[in-house]
Amino acid sequence: MNKRFVVAACLMAVVGSTALSSCSRKVTRLDPSETVDVSGSWNNTDSRMVADEMIADISTRPWLAEHQGKTGKKPVVIVGMVTNKSHEHIEAETFMKDLERSFINTGKVSLVQSGKKREELRAERADQQTNASASTMKKFGLESGADYILQGSINSIVDAYKRKKTVQYQVSLELTNLQTNEVVWIGDKKIAKYVKN
Repeated sequence: MNKRFVVAACLMAVVGSTALSSCSRKVTRLDPSETVDVSGSWNNTDSRMVADEMIADISTRPWLAEHQGKTGKKPVVIVGMVTNKSHEHIEAETFMKDLERSFINTGKVSLVQSGKKREELRAERADQQTNASASTMKKFGLESGADYILQGSINSIVDAYKRKKTVQYQVSLELTNLQTNEVVWIGDKKIAKYVKN
């Protein structure tokens, strides 16, 4: 057989195989609440589960009843910074949003905006001072001041050997009284994973 013919046939076989491989990709829509661990890394299920469990715990602790007993009102809470100190990239903002969602769903606290969203609200209020009618314009200085701030961190410990590894994530959160700096609640949640490639 002609050597050039053999080489050309081989090249065509490789190209054809690659084309078939690219055409075989399949995308399936998933229920966001469904748990699918592809890489073993921190994912949306971990974020939602940790947020729900930690807020469920914080909502049953004595600080809440003590605050309501003193003021007769629901405490106003702001979710502050959660720092990612783990070995992998974790979108802390997504986890903070899950914490806010869980807090609101308890119905036991009032939640106020923080960070960039709060700045956006103030900018909108400033714009209204010149562009909105007097009857609809929102005034400065009437924001609800937070009574407590929730802060924390995400850490991880990795133990790996060849194609196996264990990962332990630890999320630590603290709730602090903004007036007195008193820490009224500390909680942590651990997630352990075993990954084999």
